Amino acid sequence: MATEKKLVNVLMVGTGEYTTGFVGGGASGSDKKVGVVGLTLFDLRRRGKVGKLGMVGTNGTKFPAIRQHLDTNISKVYNSLDCSFDSYPANDVKDPDAYKGAIDALKPGDAITIFTPDTTHYPIALYAIERGIHVLITKPAVKTLDHHLQLIEAAKKHNVFVYIEHHKRFDPAYADARFKAKKLGDFNYFYSYMSQPKSQLETFKAWAGIDSDISYYLNSHHVDICDSMVSQLDFVPIKVSASAAKGIATDLGCDPITEDTITVLVTWQKKGDPSKIATGVYTASWTAPQKAGVHSNQYFHYMASGGEVRINQAKRGYDVADDTAGQLQWFNPFYMKYAPDEEGNFNGQTGYGYISFEKFVDACNALNAGTVTLDELDKRGLPTLANTTATTAILHAGRVSIDEDREVRIESKDGAWKLV
Repeated sequence: MATEKKLVNVLMVGTGEYTTGFVGGGASGSDKKVGVVGLTLFDLRRRGKVGKLGMVGTNGTKFPAIRQHLDTNISKVYNSLDCSFDSYPANDVKDPDAYKGAIDALKPGDAITIFTPDTTHYPIALYAIERGIHVLITKPAVKTLDHHLQLIEAAKKHNVFVYIEHHKRFDPAYADARFKAKKLGDFNYFYSYMSQPKSQLETFKAWAGIDSDISYYLNSHHVDICDSMVSQLDFVPIKVSASAAKGIATDLGCDPITEDTITVLVTWQKKGDPSKIATGVYTASWTAPQKAGVHSNQYFHYMASGGEVRINQAKRGYDVADDTAGQLQWFNPFYMKYAPDEEGNFNGQTGYGYISFEKFVDACNALNAGTVTLDELDKRGLPTLANTTATTAILHAGRVSIDEDREVRIESKDGAWKLV
């Protein structure tokens, strides 16, 4: 008799825009009106890749409205796609530590996804890791290098997979650029820009500037992309300085400490050849114009000794004129494609936002089946904890640079990292 395949059960930690598309009592006004995490996992369950699903927040009174939102905007749109899940805490309970009971209900080998404020990533991830639970964390993994290194050690001790949801690694243009960079010689220069319109600050106002900054939120994408391109060429970050602009977010009612735009300047050096130096400049803003026509303006320029790469992912040759929007708009169906297929099913399996989660789920199932090891997953170049250490070091150093008004050095040798 064939042994029944055991599928990973997944608990979604966090009930906000990225998980459900539900914000402030209704559908989000952004490009994530039905979310990403929930929809993707509901479809992966339909496809037989995950088992039971759960969701945990801090306010159980939201769940009836969230379920109605998912039924209206997902189930009724995608051929009665099953949107059921176990929820924590109960519908009449508010509990900031509800994640603990929800994780305790899982079994070793199950998994969680963490889409919560940045400062909560570390305690939630560690709680799960110590109980043998695989973990997916939205970017940034954590806010400090020390926490990142502690999670690496805990994951090794408990033999669990921790994956950072850097979905831009699976953007087909970015992935192709990473491959081509290997043949262009030594890294020399990288410049990136990523922004979102001021309207997003209405969604983020509760935590913007308080729990996280725009560099952790958006620069994390291109810092990780750059690191994934140049680490294969043996370049490591050695020095960071950062600068921040202020005045717009605060005028919109955000906390007085909230910055508008952050630029991080990084010096990279080739291991084994200190004469090879490169520069990276990463800029991110959440105060772009309301009528920019794109949800995320995003592009980079990579230059090496034997060539260069330029990618502009804001305008992808797909624009829509809509009288209700009052402007020309550019959309990105390569990230999440929400149009159903000819049978009415969700049809976004090729979107890089979806692929990112499928990679995590496939790895969890393979680890549980004993067909892959953690070391093998690291070697595949997936955004694991080990493969994203430099990103956390740079983002943390950038924050220190702004707060202490100084240059910060990064030291790394034989897997030992520290800020100086």
